[in-house]
Amino acid sequence: MENIKDKIEELRSLIRYHSNRYYNDDAPEIEDYEYDMLMRELKTLEEKYPEFDSPDSPTKKVGGKADNSFASVVHNVRMESLQDAFSKEELFDFERRVNEVVANPKYCVEPKIDGLSVSLEYENGVFVRGSTRGDGDVGEDVSGNLRVIHNIPLLLNKALPYIEVRGEVYMPKKSFERVVDRQLINGEKPFKNPRNAAAGSLRQKDSSVAASRGLDIFVFNVQQVEGAELHSHKESLDFLAELGFNTIPGYKLVDTIDGAVAEIDKIGESRGSLEFDIDGAVIKVDDFAMRAELGSTSKFPKWAVAFKYPPEEKQTRLIDIEIAVGRTGVLTPTAVLEPVHLAGTTVSRATLHNQDFINEKGIAIGDIVTVRKAGDIIPEVLCVNEHNSDSCYEFPKTCPSCGAPVVREQDEAAIRCINPDCPAQLLRNLIHFCSRDAMDIEGLGPAIIETFVDKGLITKTEDIYTLTFEQIEQAQLEGFKEKSINNIVNSISKSKDNDLGKLLFALGIRHIGAKAAKLLAEKFKSMQAVSTATKEQILEIDGFGDIMAESVVDFFSNPKSLELINNLESCGVNMSSNSVVIDNRFDGKTFVLTGTLERFKRSEASAIIESFGGKTSSSVSKKTDYVLAGAEAGSKLDKANALGITVISEAEFAEMIK
Repeated sequence: MENIKDKIEELRSLIRYHSNRYYNDDAPEIEDYEYDMLMRELKTLEEKYPEFDSPDSPTKKVGGKADNSFASVVHNVRMESLQDAFSKEELFDFERRVNEVVANPKYCVEPKIDGLSVSLEYENGVFVRGSTRGDGDVGEDVSGNLRVIHNIPLLLNKALPYIEVRGEVYMPKKSFERVVDRQLINGEKPFKNPRNAAAGSLRQKDSSVAASRGLDIFVFNVQQVEGAELHSHKESLDFLAELGFNTIPGYKLVDTIDGAVAEIDKIGESRGSLEFDIDGAVIKVDDFAMRAELGSTSKFPKWAVAFKYPPEEKQTRLIDIEIAVGRTGVLTPTAVLEPVHLAGTTVSRATLHNQDFINEKGIAIGDIVTVRKAGDIIPEVLCVNEHNSDSCYEFPKTCPSCGAPVVREQDEAAIRCINPDCPAQLLRNLIHFCSRDAMDIEGLGPAIIETFVDKGLITKTEDIYTLTFEQIEQAQLEGFKEKSINNIVNSISKSKDNDLGKLLFALGIRHIGAKAAKLLAEKFKSMQAVSTATKEQILEIDGFGDIMAESVVDFFSNPKSLELINNLESCGVNMSSNSVVIDNRFDGKTFVLTGTLERFKRSEASAIIESFGGKTSSSVSKKTDYVLAGAEAGSKLDKANALGITVISEAEFAEMIK
């Protein structure tokens, strides 16, 4: 029995870890199906050995917990999760349990969207608050990020005194592909799947980031309502559509469980062609009076069940392995497969991650492999079924693009080309260099940069600053008229005056983001000083660790990097920090700006604070000294008051900077 107890505790610990990675970190490490199987094994053991039951078991809890970086929201109506079913037999068991309590129920069947569950609240038809599910009882206020989702109405078609609805925020597949492409261009770790991407986007501090991600929503439930009387689920969905909500698509009312099962099969067959990700289908008792009779367990409603589709797997032959070179020089392997139909689409390519993954699976060209779509989106190789060789595939020793030797740095899985002139890295480096947080060259977006590279107008980064009106005009590019060419040339010229911090970020130094680049510029003031700084000097910067400091030193020890900087300087690009400290009245003080400022732009207020030796931060913590609060300040103001941090108005700020 001691072994059983240990097994139960081991499962609980493992599930808590993966639950935290999924719900709170938005960084799942295992597939949903694997997580579901762990939960099912634990539940089976707890039912068989009730003496080891525990009130804090993961089987008794819903979802994640509220993130303390957002204001907490207590749900007046609990946001329950659903009982899962993995076989048709379990659906018939659900019907049997329902029929023991109520007679002749009708069922509403709908797809189960794979996203992040949220509550939306309206008073007199006006959107007043939106929150995440959290643990079902307490969620987090994410109203600002929900307001920017196009399909969330801010004003309903009917001014009900109050209504709370529940929906699922998701990222459409096309939006997910765009976001991942952008992350790869910027050398960032891409989101694992659309659900992970939606959750990460909804928890952004800056709502403009959420707005840029192309999020969407389907509303599927009325939590509570004043001013309307609803008697069934289908009636409520029809009513929600009349109010202006984007309701769950394809819901259907059926008379029997057989009809529900047939509808689930139909949804399953169509999921590969849908523009959004689903991980199952839901059967709900339609009549609200029957639901009240059926009630709920401590975690699930007894009137609903979610059928989870198993991940589809197929065997096929791996006919080749292609190596691509990313912006940061990382070599990424892709399996070229004999085409196979999988989860509604034809799959001919799959990710192989890195050399360690290939070694672990024993993968070689010619093998028969099992392929699965991770999260029903990204194809991946699961295992080798038949080996074609006694040895694994080995990465090339030289870069397939430029022929330079590749290296694998200590404690890294990635194999990398470190030649800054590598052609495969050029396009992505240029796109990063011109991006908003870098040199911010308006008009030089990814498509135009690619055109300029194809036409030979740009062959290396410094060529941007030697581009002339005549060169662009003579290339006779479609859509490039006098005005548009002048705009690009003027924008390039304007970028020469950017602060050193933007240039340092634009150079694409590994591990150095926009904020770290700004700190480098403020510390050393000139490119010359940064380029000759020692690791020890760089480590003096608050927030810099060994890896970041070593990365800066390594970058400037490369002759190619110094050649690029010299060429940029010769073109007139500013190599100094423009930040000037007027006096040190805010020395050591940290400010957080929140709400709508009327007298200052946020960028102006931040610049003023920094000119007096202070710092700005995006989040409130015990280390915050002042919160400058404008109109409609939200969760940051609440947190500042809770922590006893000094809150100042714009008028008080104006007095402080006199």
